[in-house]
Amino acid sequence: MTAVLLNRLSARTASAAPLLLALSASAAIGQASDSPTITAAAELPRDLTPWGMYLHADPLVKAVLIGLVFASVVTWTVWLAKTLELILARARARADLRALEQAQWLADSIERSDATKSPVGAFLQAAIIECRLSLADSDRDGIKERIASRLERIEAAWGRRIMRGTSVLATIGATAPFVGLFGTVWGIMNSFINISKEHTTNLAVVAPGIAEALLATAFGLAAAIPAVVIYNMLARAILSYRALLGDASAATLRLVSRDLSRGTVSTVAARRPTPVSAAE
Repeated sequence: MTAVLLNRLSARTASAAPLLLALSASAAIGQASDSPTITAAAELPRDLTPWGMYLHADPLVKAVLIGLVFASVVTWTVWLAKTLELILARARARADLRALEQAQWLADSIERSDATKSPVGAFLQAAIIECRLSLADSDRDGIKERIASRLERIEAAWGRRIMRGTSVLATIGATAPFVGLFGTVWGIMNSFINISKEHTTNLAVVAPGIAEALLATAFGLAAAIPAVVIYNMLARAILSYRALLGDASAATLRLVSRDLSRGTVSTVAARRPTPVSAAE
C-alpha cells in the first residue's frame, strides 16, 4: 500500500515539474527584460554642457563662476584701456622728447613743445618756476640740484599715474586659481555627499558634482592666465614709457645747465608758467 502511494506521488511531481520550470523561466525572462530599463534610467546623466552644469550647480559654485567671469571681464577691460593709454602717452612723449633734443635753450624748447598737459610740459614749467625762485642765487650747482629734485618727483608721479589699474591684474592673476580651486573642492564634496545619500557610486550620482568642480577649475585658469600675461606685457610697456620720461627729464636738465652757463636764466624765469595738470 505504501509503495503504491509513493508511486502515485512521484508521478504527480513529475507531471508538475515542467509547469514549475516554465513559470521560473518566464519570471527570469521578465526580470531580464525589466533590468535594462532600470539600469539605463539609473545611468542617465544630467545635461553636462557648460551652461547646463552652471544651471544645475550648487549656489556657492555659481557664485564662484560668476566672480571668475567678472574678473575676466575686468582683465580684458584694463588691457584695452591701458593699451590705448600707453600708445598715446608714448607717442606724445617721443614727440616732446624730439622737441627737447632739437632745442638749444630752455626758452626755445618751450616754443617748440606743445606739452602743457604732458610730463614734458610739467618738466619745463617746474624748471621755469625753480629758475624764478633762484634768481638771487648764484650757486649754479644748487639750482641744478633743486631742478633735478623737482623733475625726479614729477617723473615718479607720472609713473604712478600710468600704472593705475594694473595692480588689479596682479591680484586676479594671483587669486583666480585659488578661487577656482575652492569651487572645485566644493563640487567634489557635493559628489561625496550625494554618494552617501544614494548609497551608490553610480555615474549619474557622481558625474554632476565632478563636472561642476572641473568647470570651476577651468574658469579659474581662464581668468588667471590672461591676467598674468597682460600684466607682464603692460609692465614692460610702462617700463619703456618711464625710460622716455627719464630721457626727457635729462634733456630738460641739460637745457637748464646750458642756460645757466649762458646766463639767460633770468630771461627764462620772466616767462609766465602755463598751468599744468598735476599727475595724481
